[in-house]
Amino acid sequence: MRLNGYLVKSTVVAALGGLLFGFDTVVISGTTSGLTAAYNLSPFMKGFTVSAALWGTVVGSLLAGIPGDRFGRRDSLRIMAVLYLISAIGCAVAWNWTALVIFRFIGGLGIGGSSVLGPMYIAEIAPAAWRGRLVGFFQFNVVFGILVAYLSNFAIGLGHFGDAEWRWDLGVAAIPAAFFLVMLFTIPRSPRWLVKKQRIAEAREVLKMTGDANYERDLQEISASIDAEHGHANEPLFSPRHRLPIFLAVSIAFFNQFAGINAILYYLNDIFASAGFSKVSSSLQAVLIGLTNLIFTMIAMSVIDKFGRKKLLLIGAVGTSLCLLGVAGVFATNTHTNLLIWLLVTYIAFFAFSQGAVIWVYISEVFPNRVRAKGQSLGSFTHWIMAALISLGFPAVARWSKPLPFVFFAAITVLQFFVVLFLYPETKGASLEELQKELSAV
Repeated sequence: MRLNGYLVKSTVVAALGGLLFGFDTVVISGTTSGLTAAYNLSPFMKGFTVSAALWGTVVGSLLAGIPGDRFGRRDSLRIMAVLYLISAIGCAVAWNWTALVIFRFIGGLGIGGSSVLGPMYIAEIAPAAWRGRLVGFFQFNVVFGILVAYLSNFAIGLGHFGDAEWRWDLGVAAIPAAFFLVMLFTIPRSPRWLVKKQRIAEAREVLKMTGDANYERDLQEISASIDAEHGHANEPLFSPRHRLPIFLAVSIAFFNQFAGINAILYYLNDIFASAGFSKVSSSLQAVLIGLTNLIFTMIAMSVIDKFGRKKLLLIGAVGTSLCLLGVAGVFATNTHTNLLIWLLVTYIAFFAFSQGAVIWVYISEVFPNRVRAKGQSLGSFTHWIMAALISLGFPAVARWSKPLPFVFFAAITVLQFFVVLFLYPETKGASLEELQKELSAV
């Protein structure tokens, strides 16, 4: 099947939530020194400030499935866009530390909701042969947003805004947030959500508009998988038949965060500073890491539907564990600090090629149509609560022992290799309805 323009446009617009997701989660890395000086933050309070948005993502991801099921994936994304906008403007004008934390929390609600709704929407409009690449575009936008955040922090740093620099860093996100909100009025609803609401004619039209050559057959398969007319559309997530999808979603989210990615991204400038690098050189190296993240995400997107999800995860687990052990060695010996940037760049490359590209695709695939919104929320919730805990604790642990966090992250990636090798099924090339039959005890 060839992609048509309407499908591509719908994917790109939904994936803009990923760009804001990436930008908002990482832009804080360039503000830690300014916020510490402005509010006299201790290491624990700095960790709490950085993690404020992440606690919002925990709540947002946990609750996003509710409006996602009630109002639809697309309309719920509009709510997320409004939250992004409020957060960016609020952070720019925050009148004290409490206000800043509240507005960062609001932004986190948008991030958490987008991490559920964006990949789910794209998975539900994408044909099976292209689903990995199209849902992967959400992750592409996440890492593109990370790169844009690093570039933005670097550019604003050159503007010499002084004590107000962190306000500019956080407030500039209002521009893409407003654009995201406007563009969400130009894309259709999810056809699978429409079938779930028994709006069959509308679902048929969306399938036709997105270029599905076998839309009648696919519509029948979707209807059969949801069986809304017999009252099964809203079955509970936590039942024995869904135990494998639940395990897969929770475990991949756990491994994603305990590989250390967000601890490294959020505290990148601090990590470089602890190794003796200046603020300007740290910001430039952050841009290099952001660019590496983008390039290897693009490479992964180009092969994910050919190589498969499982093979990428296995390759990444080996590479990231070796790099993390190297970083731990640098800090343990206080030698070869010039290798730190290259170890972190290589780590980011392996992570982007594997877990970074796979996680949102995999979580969006493994759940049946009837419980996808709830399952996506569970996977995303697990991801974000782990991220929040790690970002909260990393400064204090790293202050006590610089190499210890990286040794721990390396051990987790070794464990991940064996769990993926023996327990993870491959999902490439199968329709969502086929995967439902394979992974759920229906």
